[in-house]
Amino acid sequence: MTEIKHLINGEFVGSQSGKLFDDINPATGAVIAQVHEGGKAEIDAAVTAARNALNGEWGRMPLNERMSLLVKIAEGIQARAEEFAQAESADNGMPISLARTAAVPRGSANFIQFAEHFKYVATETWEMDGALNYSLRRPLGVIGIISPWNFPLLLSTWKIAPALASGNTVVMKPSEETPMTAMLTAEVINGILPPGVFNVVQGFGPDSAGAALAEHPDVDGITFTGETTTGKTIMRAAADGLKKLSFELGGKNPNIVFADADMEECLTTTLRSSYANQGEVCLCGSRIYVQRPVYEQFIDGLVEKIRTHVKVGDPADPATTQ
Repeated sequence: MTEIKHLINGEFVGSQSGKLFDDINPATGAVIAQVHEGGKAEIDAAVTAARNALNGEWGRMPLNERMSLLVKIAEGIQARAEEFAQAESADNGMPISLARTAAVPRGSANFIQFAEHFKYVATETWEMDGALNYSLRRPLGVIGIISPWNFPLLLSTWKIAPALASGNTVVMKPSEETPMTAMLTAEVINGILPPGVFNVVQGFGPDSAGAALAEHPDVDGITFTGETTTGKTIMRAAADGLKKLSFELGGKNPNIVFADADMEECLTTTLRSSYANQGEVCLCGSRIYVQRPVYEQFIDGLVEKIRTHVKVGDPADPATTQ
């Protein structure tokens, strides 16, 4: 059985406590991996490694070299695309077709996107009489990443890539529900970046690794995707050190259908927005408002779309959509 460890300072290590927890395939209920449960000790070690890396080779690396390494990370994910897709599907219950066509390609593309973007981030200069004014862009520091379970690879790399492109170092705490692609990402990155630049601590949130990361005095910023209540908890924990915060929290997204709308387009869009990835997407259409004159037409049409386009089944089956 797969054993999932932490990546700290370039080495895959177990937890000091020796505690393990099960990683369960939500579609079958089968235990697919044993995960080392990190806590304060592992977060402390990871943050120390990240701070040392920031003050070392990584912190002095020219921008063009850093960008080339991000492209290599993208290529590393692409080279193991099927392995990533299988892990994402087993870990999350995501249909394998979605993992292959969206989760893994987007996860890889995030590194290329931000590598390209940061090539064009300007360092402004202004000439004045007897003086030259200029601005320099510097990393924020050690960034804590707390990533979600619904699109584990895509949404974690959405945070990792810009943090690294900016020259920061990272300590990531992935969701305890979906640790597998975090482990694979760590394997890819660890073969490319200097030790300590990217660290992963597996574990839980409250009173565990997540809380220790949010509260840590040597973490400069936290980026989190998840529930609003958890975001509030992180904000309170981060307030004492005035950490920079970047949150993507819960919300409700309305689909509004007017009587004069293109009905076929509305039905197709509603089906996709409400059922993609089992509806477990932050952009999911979770409220549908239909103008009364077309209400029955819309309901009948949506039911027919669901009947003909939604296939519930084994996520490992390429024909499965739910």
